[in-house]
Order: sequence, then structure tokens, then C-alpha cells
Amino acid sequence: MPPKSDHFDGERFVNPDGMAGQPFTAVPRMLREPRVPWPARIDVTPARPLPLDGAGAVITFIGHATFLIQTPAGNLLTDPMYSERAGPFTLLGPRRVRQPAVRFDDLPPISTVLLSHNHYDHCDRPTLRRLARRFDPMVVTPLGNGRFARASGIRRVEELDWWDRAAASPLPITLTPARHFSARTPFDRNRALWGGFIVEIGAARVYFAGDTAYATFFHEIRRRFGPVDLALLPIGAYEPRWFMHVVHMNPEEAVRAHLDLEARHSIGMHYGTFRLTTEGIDDPLRDLDEAMRARSIAPSAFRTLGFGESLRLG
Repeated sequence: MPPKSDHFDGERFVNPDGMAGQPFTAVPRMLREPRVPWPARIDVTPARPLPLDGAGAVITFIGHATFLIQTPAGNLLTDPMYSERAGPFTLLGPRRVRQPAVRFDDLPPISTVLLSHNHYDHCDRPTLRRLARRFDPMVVTPLGNGRFARASGIRRVEELDWWDRAAASPLPITLTPARHFSARTPFDRNRALWGGFIVEIGAARVYFAGDTAYATFFHEIRRRFGPVDLALLPIGAYEPRWFMHVVHMNPEEAVRAHLDLEARHSIGMHYGTFRLTTEGIDDPLRDLDEAMRARSIAPSAFRTLGFGESLRLG
């Protein structure tokens, strides 16, 4: 059991502002909100990640919050999700609209998995089992999430509190705060922590935000680590705002986070894969473009990758 802190009361984790998601009593109203229809399926042509070929890193968007980050020191996966549904037993919950853009069998050896929190669309135990059998990776995750990884066959797990640095990973990895919540069932709400990660790849700093609402900690990340070279920021699952504003950024807030981080480049994620909220499938892309124009920011500074597209860093 970790010591009490500004985000742990001895039993449950909270955000420093005291909020930790909406109460369950708000869920029925949320479910009655009108939803923009999504297509049942969008075909994705599977891609093979670009080779490193001397680059500092290659980042490939697989879908939702799953990125492959290839580095000379080893390959990482963020919030790996290869199942058809994001829910219990892979039988319930939202169904994928887009398949993973890199086939599981085409993944290179994975040394490290970054697991940001325990929601089903980010912490998928069938995928973790497959990774354990094939690669035996190390999992780096916030406090309280190690049990999900170990139950999936992962042998090496390092659990971190906010601002802790992993001791055993092949790359310097630090857990950063996020404004979110955790739950797998109605009975384990906020028993595990949530967070993002700073990964230091040589002189470059890559930030993976996980799931988060907008908050002041982006300034603190910038203060502690300097300007971020690449930020992977969520831009989807944000409507209706009365419900989602305490757990997910909208694209305008993601642009604010990009500026707070003084990120050289940012890539949008967490959109176009699972219909989790009420906005349309393409609304995050349109709203991101609008937010960028409103601040006169060059489109190349904050963009999205195509599903399966790779970006070279350094």
C-alpha cells in the first residue's frame, strides 16, 4: 500500500483537485445523449513499421492509444489493444471500427509495454497474454495495475507513482500525472492509479499522455523535463462536455496541452477506433484543424498519423 499523498487517501486514488471521474449516477443521463452514427467498419490496409535505419526512434500508429515506438535500445508498445471489443471477456463493450493497422504477427520484438491505466480500451488482458507468450516484455504501469499484467502472464512489472522513474527499463521512463480515473468493475473504482509517461530516447523526450482531461500538470512536465520533442495526445471521446470534461480533453484542450508542453511536434490519438462517446468519427480531426487555425499554429506542428503510418524522430 503506498503512503498517503495528495492523490491517495489510503484506499483510493484521486486527482489533486479532488475530482476522479463522474459519479455512476450521471451515467444514465450520459447514455440518453443523442449519438452521431458511426460506420460499422472502415477497412485498414495492414502496414509494416518502417525500419530504424539510423533514426533515433520510429513511431507507428497502430490505432486508438496503441503506438509502436522503435528505438536502438528496444521497442515499446503503448496501451496495447488488439481485441475486437473493449470490454469484459471481449464479449461486451464497444466493437472496433478499424482493425489494428499493424498485424500482431508483424510486430518486432517488444521489450517494454507502457500501460497507462486499467480501462478496457487501454488495458486489454488478451493482448497482454499474447505479448507475454511471444515477447516476455516488461510492463511499466502506475500503482495498482500490476495485478492485471501479472494475471495475464507478464513476469516483469514495475509499478510507479507520479514522477517516479522506472529502475529496470532499458530506456529512462518516468510516470507523469493525468487527470482521469480507473475502474474495471463497479466495485474497484479508483483502486489503481492512472498516468502518462515521459520516455527519454537519447536526447529526445517523447510524452505519451494515456487518457487525461486538461489540467495544469502539462506546465509541470515542461518545467521538469524541458520542451517535449514529440507528444502523443488524446483528441477523441470528448462529447458531451458536461460529462467528459473531467476525464478527456477535446481537441482545443489538446492544442493547449501541446503549447503548455512546448512540444516540437504532437500527434493526436484516441479517436476513430472505438465509439466511446457521442461525437462523430471524424469530428476530432475537424475540431483539431479548427483549434490549430484559431491559434495560427502550423498544421505540421500538431497532426495525426494515418492508421499504420510511421514517423521518424531524429
